[in-house]
Amino acid sequence: MNILLVEDEKRLSEVLVKILQENKYTVDAVENGSDGLLYAQKGQYDIIILDVMLPEKSGLEIAKILRKENNKTPILMLTARSEVSDRVAGLDSGADDYLTKPFAIEELLARVRALSRRQAEMQIETLTFGDITLKLSTHDICLGSKSVRLNRKEFDVIQMLMINSKSIVSKEMLITKVWGFDSDAEANNVEAYISFLRKKLTYLQSKVKISTIWKVGYRLEWEDK
Repeated sequence: MNILLVEDEKRLSEVLVKILQENKYTVDAVENGSDGLLYAQKGQYDIIILDVMLPEKSGLEIAKILRKENNKTPILMLTARSEVSDRVAGLDSGADDYLTKPFAIEELLARVRALSRRQAEMQIETLTFGDITLKLSTHDICLGSKSVRLNRKEFDVIQMLMINSKSIVSKEMLITKVWGFDSDAEANNVEAYISFLRKKLTYLQSKVKISTIWKVGYRLEWEDK
């Protein structure tokens, strides 16, 4: 499970990263609101732990922007202020849960587990485009009784294309979402995985095509003939 931690108290951030990693979570940690928003927009996270009081951009602002962009990643808001009005402001901004400092680490971990369960319950089981179905739990892509197993990056690429099937997905977006915000991956990495996926669609005899939009990106198209 991938967690984004946005916390400007350096010592607290270091402690939380260590504890979360010890509990088998993968953590990206940033210390200001501008970077926090950028990471949340560009990365793939299961939970965002977000401090309210941050330099450059507050946690409340970040949550509001993400929700306006239809980013549904669960947000656990952290704050040193315990007044009811502050908790209400945090929840109204789009946070899913609220934790007041100082807090017990056991409670933080319990709330993270609760949010992860909630996220799992909300996830759909399949994505469909044209004549193909992508099974999210097994990473199989299916057409009728035929199926083929995808590796992790193949799965992530086709998932991005299916979720964004009404628009063009740029190579830059695929690199950021699939390889990671700080990855050294380049355009040829994307091209290689697009090629792998095209071969698997051909194997399935699918009418779905991954079209290249010159100098822009890729888009799924279905030749229903």
